[in-house]
Amino acid sequence: MSRRRRIYLALAAAAVVSPLCWVAGSLQADKPRDEMMELYGLFVDAVEKVEANYVRPVNRKELLESALEGMLQNLDQHSSYINMGEWQQFRKQIEGKFGGIGIQVGIDGDSGRLRVISPMVGTPAYEAGVLAGDIILEIDGHSTEGMSSDKAVETLTGRPGTEVELNVLHEGAEQPTPIKLTRAIIEVPSVLGENRQKDGSWDYMLDKDKKIGYIRISNFVQSTGEDVRKALDALKDQGVKGLILDLRDDPGGLLSAAVEVSDLFLSQGDIVSTKGRNTIPKSYVAQQDSPFEDLPMAVLINQNSASASEIVSAALQDHKRATIVGHRSYGKGSVQNIMELEDGNSVLKLTVASYHRPSGENIHRFRDAKVTDKWGVTPDEGMEVKLTPAEYRDWFLARRAKDLPALAKLNAPKKPVEAQSDAEKAAENKEKVETKDVPKDDKPPADPTKPEPPKVAAPPAAAPPFVDKVLDKALEALKAKIDAPAAPPAEEKKAA
Repeated sequence: MSRRRRIYLALAAAAVVSPLCWVAGSLQADKPRDEMMELYGLFVDAVEKVEANYVRPVNRKELLESALEGMLQNLDQHSSYINMGEWQQFRKQIEGKFGGIGIQVGIDGDSGRLRVISPMVGTPAYEAGVLAGDIILEIDGHSTEGMSSDKAVETLTGRPGTEVELNVLHEGAEQPTPIKLTRAIIEVPSVLGENRQKDGSWDYMLDKDKKIGYIRISNFVQSTGEDVRKALDALKDQGVKGLILDLRDDPGGLLSAAVEVSDLFLSQGDIVSTKGRNTIPKSYVAQQDSPFEDLPMAVLINQNSASASEIVSAALQDHKRATIVGHRSYGKGSVQNIMELEDGNSVLKLTVASYHRPSGENIHRFRDAKVTDKWGVTPDEGMEVKLTPAEYRDWFLARRAKDLPALAKLNAPKKPVEAQSDAEKAAENKEKVETKDVPKDDKPPADPTKPEPPKVAAPPAAAPPFVDKVLDKALEALKAKIDAPAAPPAEEKKAA
C-alpha cells in the first residue's frame, strides 16, 4: 500500500477520532501535525494487519469502536464511547420506557469487573440481597470482564417483567452467588428515617428524650431537597435539638440536589466547585436564608458514599457544620459531558472536570491515586468506624428489614421440622385417630417394644438485636455536643 493511501486512511480515521484529540482546536498547538499523522498511521497499520491476518473475518467499524472504548476506559471508569444502538437504548431509558433492577455500578479498580456502588432501596436488587461492594462476575451467563459501566446498564435494563440473572461475589466470600431478578420500573424514595410509625410512614425523631432527629438519603434526585426540608420542618415542630444525616451507601445523583441539601445547613461560603482543563470553573455558593444553620449535626458515611453524598459531607465538614462519622468515602467526584459524534448518531461520555471541596481539595479518586493522597471524605479525628464484611452485611440486612417490614417477616427463623417417611406418617395418623377421643389420664401406657418417636429440635435462639456501631458513635458525639455548655456571647469573650 502506498504512503499516500495510508495517509488517506489515516485522515479518514482522524475524521472520527479527532473530537477526542482536539477540544475547540486548542490541542493542535500541543501536538505537531506530523506527529499526529504518524500516530494515525500507526493505528491504520494495526487495523490493516488485524483485517488481513486475524483468524476470523472482522468488521472494520467494530474494530474502530473497540479501539475507542479501550482508549476511553484507559482514561477513567466513567468515560465511555456509546455507539448508535447503545445511544438509542440510552434515550429510551431516559424516556422511561425500560425497567431495571435498581443498582448503580462502577468498575472495580483491582479486578476490572463491575462493582455494585449501591442497590437502591425497595428495588428488585435491594430485595434480593445484592450488596454494595459486590463484584458482578456474569450477567445472563456472559462474563463482565472488560465490560464498561454503560454497557452493563444497557444489559441490565429491559422491559419490566423480564428476568436477568447475575453471578455475584459478595465481599469476603470465596464462592460466587447466582441471583435471579425481575426487572421493574424503578421509583425510589430518596428520603427515609430509621424507624417506621404504625401507619408505615417514617418517624424522623430517633431519640425522643434528647430530641435527636435522623434523616437518611438513599440517592439524590430532583425532589430530595424539598423532601429533606419537609422532614426537617416536621422535626422542628417536635423541638429537634440535633440531627443525624445518614449518607451511607448513597451513590449520589443530581448535583443540584446536593447543593440544595447543603444549603439547608449553610448560610454562607462555597458548597462545591468544578474545575477542568478546558471548562470554565464554576462555584456553587450557599444562600443567606439557611433555616437550620445552627442545628448540631453528625453525618454518617461509608466506603460506598459517592458523588453528591460526598459533596454534602465535604461541604459540612469544611465549614465545621457537622461531625463526620464512619468510613472514608468512595471518591467519585467527576463531571461527565455528552459530546455528539456522527451527527448525533453516537456520543462520547467524557470526564471534563472534577468536584472540589470548599477547602479547594479534590474529591475524585483518579485511577493512579494512592491511599495516602487526598480524595473523597475522611471521618473526623477519632470518628472512624470500620466494619468487617460480615458486620457490613449484618448492618445491610438489619436496615433492609426496617425498609421492608413484610420481607423481614418472611425471613424470620422458622421452627425446624424433621422429614418423615410415608410409613412414619401413616403410623402417626393412625395413632392420632386411635387416641383422639381418649381422655389424657386414660391413655394406655407406652409400649416398651415400640421405638420412641424422634425428638423435634428446639427452635434456634433468637439472634441478639443488631447494634449499629456507626450510628451509636454518632449519637455519642452528638449528645456530647448538645449537652456542652453554650459558648458565651462574643462581647463577653472579648471582655475576658
